[in-house]
Parts: sequence; C-alpha cells; structure tokens
Amino acid sequence: MPRVDKRAMRTREGGFQVGDKVFVKASPTKGIKRFGIRGKFSPRYIRPYEIIEKLNPVAYPLDLSMEIEHVHNVFHISQLRKYTLDPNHAIVSEPIEITADLVYEEQPIQILDRRIKQLCNKQIPLVKVLWSNHRSYLGD
Repeated sequence: MPRVDKRAMRTREGGFQVGDKVFVKASPTKGIKRFGIRGKFSPRYIRPYEIIEKLNPVAYPLDLSMEIEHVHNVFHISQLRKYTLDPNHAIVSEPIEITADLVYEEQPIQILDRRIKQLCNKQIPLVKVLWSNHRSYLGD
C-alpha cells in the first residue's frame, strides 16, 4: 500500500491554479538554508512568485526571479504558501533625486530623540535623526 502524505492531502483539495502567487519556504528542514539566506533572522518564506503551470496535484513550477535562477523551479505543495494580495503590503517609495553619476545626497532634517546609554564606566550619547529621503519613524 503506498504511503500517503497527510500534509499534502490537506492542501491538495484547495491546491493552486496557474497564475496564483505563492510564497516559497526558504528553510525546508531545521538547519538547512536555501536561496543564499542565512542568519538568525532569516525569513521562513520568501517573496511571492507566480505559478507557471500545474504538473500534478502536488508539484508546481514557479516563475523565479533572476537572482535565484540557479534553483530548480519545481516545488512541492508543502513548500508553498498562498499569497493573498493586501494593499497594506505595498511599500510606497518616494522619488529620490539622483545625479548623473548615480549618487544621491542625504541631509539631516530634524533630531527626533536624544538619550544617553549608560555603560559600566562611561556614557554614550545617542541621537535619532530624521534624514531626507527617509520616512519618519517615531517608535523604537
């Protein structure tokens, strides 16, 4: 009797369609890192990719970007998570003035916060500055 993957059975019913956007699991098992992502704060899933076709109920080839083109583009359904479009996820970027030699200049606009960090036998003054070409962030 063939072995049944229960995790795949749960997701097989819903499955994915061609054209859906999905996140790809960056770390399939503990200790293994893929896509050049390393470190303590590496994400579990990476950016949304589009499904090109459906090979079978559990295998989907994805339209991967040029930065990870060396990775095989067919993934098991257990390595994918559905991406639902949310307008709050969109990051609005402000236009930046760039010179001909691809350099831009930042100017300090305002000092947002000052504090002194106390170490054992010295004090370090810390200053939070609002720079041009950056959004203001008042939290810690």
